[in-house]
Order: sequence, then C-alpha cells, then structure tokens
Amino acid sequence: MEKYESKQQQIHHPAALIFPIISRMDLMTPAIQDKVEEWEATPDSCSFKVKGMKIALRIAEKVENKHVKIVADEGGIPIDFSFWVQLKEVAERDTRIRMVLHAELNMMMRMMIGSKIQQGLDQAVEGLATALNNFR
Repeated sequence: MEKYESKQQQIHHPAALIFPIISRMDLMTPAIQDKVEEWEATPDSCSFKVKGMKIALRIAEKVENKHVKIVADEGGIPIDFSFWVQLKEVAERDTRIRMVLHAELNMMMRMMIGSKIQQGLDQAVEGLATALNNFR
C-alpha cells in the first residue's frame, strides 16, 4: 500500500469543537456539495462524482478528538484505500489537522496519479482548515 500524507494545517479552535464536525459526513455538505457532482451524505457515509467517477465513502473508525478513519464503500471506485483525518491539539485554540491516505495502487497507477493524489490531499486539507477556521 502506498502512503500519502498531506501538509499539516492549523485550525484556531480546540479539537473538541472540530471533531464533531469532521466525524459526520452530512455536516461536510456546505463545504463540499458545490465542488463535486451528485453529493449525498448520511452521518456515516457519503457518495459523489468527480469527473464522472463515482466515489463512495464510509466512516470505519472514530477516536474522539484524535482521528476519523474513512474507507471506500460499495458502489464506488474499485480501489482499496483508506484515509485518516487526524487532529492534534497543540494548545487550546491551536489544533493541527492533516490527512493520510493509504491506497493499493499498481506501479502504473502510482506513476500516473501519485502526484495528483498528493496535490489533492494538500488542497483538501487546506480547504477543510479554511472552512473550520471560519466556523464560529
């Protein structure tokens, strides 16, 4: 399995405020629905299309104020992957967030999309941090 880690971003809120938001897929709707097609979400799963490709995700594990593990769900792309949204509270109003993706990719796929995956993770965590920093 290949491992991709996003850059770390800073959020000016405690982890206890951030975790309830990132641990529910349906609460991500305002930040994501206009960036993808056919967005649908429940508290523990979501599906959407990107460039015509359907992606289905579900939450597999939650550790309060620490991380949320998300895995591929049935009906989405046929690639075995999982990713974590990780939180680390440094101070009361200083929580660091990053995403870590583990994906089963053959060498051809790694060469074709590896850098795009890294770029996508960095953009996703930056966008998430911006949205969470604007949360009041």
